[in-house]
Amino acid sequence: MSIEAVQPALPDAGLDVIVTGLSSDAHTWNLVYLELLLEELGCRVTNLGACVPDATIVGECAVRRPDLVVISSLNGHGCQDGVRLMDTFRAHPALVTMPVVIGGKLDVIGGSNAARLVEAGFDAVFEDSGGLSPFRTFIHTLAVRTGVPLGAG
Repeated sequence: MSIEAVQPALPDAGLDVIVTGLSSDAHTWNLVYLELLLEELGCRVTNLGACVPDATIVGECAVRRPDLVVISSLNGHGCQDGVRLMDTFRAHPALVTMPVVIGGKLDVIGGSNAARLVEAGFDAVFEDSGGLSPFRTFIHTLAVRTGVPLGAG
């Protein structure tokens, strides 16, 4: 007798999202929280984890072609690491128009780095003081813009 492992088919609905930390950021609970939040909103999520090298993020995005990349930072180096990542990310022909957002604690000295990060190529910046509402709104807007339905979230 043999037993076959049956994997439930993933629904075609929902945004395909990659969640990742940056190379210098070892925090993981923020990534798990984002994964759960996005799944609650009806997204399919691949979580690359913490301390992910820039080349790995670029490579995974080029292969997987997600609808959105969500980068989270808690160590305060999100601006510095994010700007460096986007130099490589946006230089890849397949990733020029892929939506990428960043959020969390983005600087160790405080203040806003949103303009610098948008200039570097991020589609949106969610600073830690802004709460979740702007992020949820962004997800819903992206889903409407791309014609991909979300769950009840």
